[in-house]
Amino acid sequence: MKPTPSGWPRISPALYYQDAVKAIDWLCRAFGFEVRLKVEGDGGRIEHSELVFGEGLIMVGDSEKRERFPYRRSPREIGGFNTQNLMLYVDDVEAHCKRAREAGARIVSEPSTEDYGEEYWSDRGYECEDVGGHHWWFYQRLRDPNPKA
Repeated sequence: MKPTPSGWPRISPALYYQDAVKAIDWLCRAFGFEVRLKVEGDGGRIEHSELVFGEGLIMVGDSEKRERFPYRRSPREIGGFNTQNLMLYVDDVEAHCKRAREAGARIVSEPSTEDYGEEYWSDRGYECEDVGGHHWWFYQRLRDPNPKA
């Protein structure tokens, strides 16, 4: 497999919101993303954005460009349904959950530990819903049977 373009991970999901400007600010405040690029178009509409979290990258845009992209919808526009969820590893899941809650995230499941036995991993994590209705899982690795050297 060839290397990815410089600064890009192998996979980069795009999420759509009814108000991408508000969502970008909220994602940074609530979850700790950082804006790498934000391209604004007419009326301040987000044409393209890149938010990073460690080596991960998401793109956030407005769902309103119906003429060009009729399939773009936020979960709030389709009855709250999600066709994908996002999962990120964080350093301190308890502190992250507190930060998200204080920013207004709806905590769907409180932090809990999942332990698959000594041969596998153990993670502690929680699930929440963001301002656009997207569901996120944040986890902290507690035990890794195959730690990197």
